[in-house]
Amino acid sequence: MREFKELLDIIRKLRSDDGCPWDRAQNEESLIPYFIEEVYEVIDAIDNNNYESLKKELGDVMLHIGFQIILAEEKNKFTAEDSLKSIIKKMETRHPHVFGDKKFSSKDKLLNFWEKQKINEGRKKLLDGIPETLPSLHKALRIQEKVATVGFEWDNVTDVEKKIDEEISELKDAIKRQNKNEIENEFGDILFTMVNISRYIKVNPDEALRKSTNKFIQRFNELEKYFNDKKIDMKDVNLDDLEMVWKKVKKKKMT
Repeated sequence: MREFKELLDIIRKLRSDDGCPWDRAQNEESLIPYFIEEVYEVIDAIDNNNYESLKKELGDVMLHIGFQIILAEEKNKFTAEDSLKSIIKKMETRHPHVFGDKKFSSKDKLLNFWEKQKINEGRKKLLDGIPETLPSLHKALRIQEKVATVGFEWDNVTDVEKKIDEEISELKDAIKRQNKNEIENEFGDILFTMVNISRYIKVNPDEALRKSTNKFIQRFNELEKYFNDKKIDMKDVNLDDLEMVWKKVKKKKMT
């Protein structure tokens, strides 16, 4: 697309001797925090169903994609065309049922094919390719999804629920023993098992936690406003009264 080539030319200009000192100073690693921030801003736009914002935020993401391409180009590693050819080939190879005559009788068989294809493409282990820096909940989900493609999973959600009860019991025992390492391990096992439940009930755990956290922030802000409007310091309010107002906030019956 002409506009994408124009964007790459702009980045090249910014990186040139008569360009921008800040842009010239950047490298692959220094741009990572900004790249991540832009991706989360895309997610916010999607959550808010704000297409005007989404349009702009996706442009910012493409800027970072372009920047990484130019940095690689400067080192003679690869070009934009090389990167695009790579993903085109991958998409065609991964979808022989669309671009070829292969048939899959179910979604699970398709997913199993994908995992085998990744190994054929050079990965040595099933769990290779999962980024170390992936957020923990999402990383747990991806691991569980991958091992499920080879049948390593519970038969049904009831079995996972029983595992949750078992893990909670083990956490309680660890707390009684006041063993910090055991407590951390058992708590982690509970989270990992909860992610497993999320797969069975078709809920993305990271998305669910993010939305619940945002909901808590909104409600707490309303709680704080309630007491600020009455010129009452929340630190001086007992827990029972805080809970009473909190319940009103949840029911949207603030007065």
